[in-house]
Amino acid sequence: MSAVFGKSLQRIETSIPGLVLFELPVHGDARGWFKENWQREKMTALGLPDFGPVQNNISFNDAVGTTRGIHAEPWDKWVSVATGRIFGAWVDLREGPTFGAVFTTEIDPSRAIFVPRGVGNSYQTLEPNTGYTYLVNDHWSPDSDYAFLNLADEIAAISWPIPLSDVEISEKDNAHPRLADVKPVVPRGILVLGANGQLGQALRARLGDAANIEYATRAELDLTDPDLSSARRWRNYGLIINAAAYTAVDLAETPEGRRQAWSANATAVAAIARIADEYGVTLLHISSDYVFDGTEKSPYSEDAPLCPLGVYGETKAAGDLAASTAARHYIIRTSWVIGEGNNFVRTMHSLAKRGVDPRVVSDQHGRLSFTSDIADAIVHLYETCAPYGVYNVTGSGDPQSWAQIAEEIFRLSGHDPRRVTPVSTSTYFAGASRPIAPRPANSVLDLAKVVKTGFTPRDAHQSLVEYVNGMENKS
Repeated sequence: MSAVFGKSLQRIETSIPGLVLFELPVHGDARGWFKENWQREKMTALGLPDFGPVQNNISFNDAVGTTRGIHAEPWDKWVSVATGRIFGAWVDLREGPTFGAVFTTEIDPSRAIFVPRGVGNSYQTLEPNTGYTYLVNDHWSPDSDYAFLNLADEIAAISWPIPLSDVEISEKDNAHPRLADVKPVVPRGILVLGANGQLGQALRARLGDAANIEYATRAELDLTDPDLSSARRWRNYGLIINAAAYTAVDLAETPEGRRQAWSANATAVAAIARIADEYGVTLLHISSDYVFDGTEKSPYSEDAPLCPLGVYGETKAAGDLAASTAARHYIIRTSWVIGEGNNFVRTMHSLAKRGVDPRVVSDQHGRLSFTSDIADAIVHLYETCAPYGVYNVTGSGDPQSWAQIAEEIFRLSGHDPRRVTPVSTSTYFAGASRPIAPRPANSVLDLAKVVKTGFTPRDAHQSLVEYVNGMENKS
């Protein structure tokens, strides 16, 4: 018996990012020994990813020197030893600055190691009758992408305890390429839903068109399709960004609009949340200030009670609840979104140029949220592994009314801001012949939580200045 008794459960970082060694408590006496080989609550508390294993495999090796090749698979592994002892070697075969990094150590029953997707894994047995076990969070598939490295690679230069010339190695492992010829494993994919919308376009500009980034419109991926679970190999994604929504707030008050709003903003979100939860994918869902009634005098925090006024707000609130059922979720609440395409700023700028003097609502207050800033916040939360949950993301600075913003747009574009006539919401919509959705009077969201993660939202007024100047330069 080679295990060490009496260790404390301990997390040990290695030279390869995400490859984490754990010391395991093993309790033994004259009868034998016992250990908790995998204990979700205790180990995740120490920072181990809650990787959702779906299969437990055991490789029995009867002879000393049994050597297995360096294989990088598209799933995470929890590797341990039930009996015996191994020399383990891991090589980072993921795309990035640590490609080719090597870590080696001995593993006995009192140690285990978490091997992230794309890190090559191999071992050599140091005792007879060694039982090598591993949990994985996906099932093997011939269509998956794998990477392999030759055990004798000169760059990796692994110091095997037993020379490779003295052990039996399979022909397949001997034929694996050297490091210089290995195609790096790309990161898990990012899927952006609502690719043609204002935020979808900003995300494309921010994330680019790398091989692991995918953009989809509703025509390309219908989230209400009964066959959604087989529409993609979902385990290959690390992040799904749901920037798709039905946003016609007034049409949502009509029978057909109500149906469409509930389908896109609630039913579809529930479907993708189930997928994300099943396959261990992070879901980032975009929400709205319309989940609140706007009657509070102070900014709304993330944990304020949901109290929507109209159909659109009701469907967005339902979508928030659905998205929160995914274990790994971010919900970004934003307001008054401005990006590419039709929006309030472009409308006011056009009216100013055409000599039209608008009436603009003066009793609704909030901050503009520019899609480029929202996209930056999304990337920040995901890349920094911020705690899951709800985050408010808007522009920063003093809140303004729609009328005040319109006046500033006129001024920035060289026109008299007094051409804008401030009016109340009730006056603006008086005599409307179609259903009008109620608007929250206060759309100001508290930004303290996202700031604590290290992200500072840009000043909304400064962003407006740059946006209008950009339109002026193009005209």
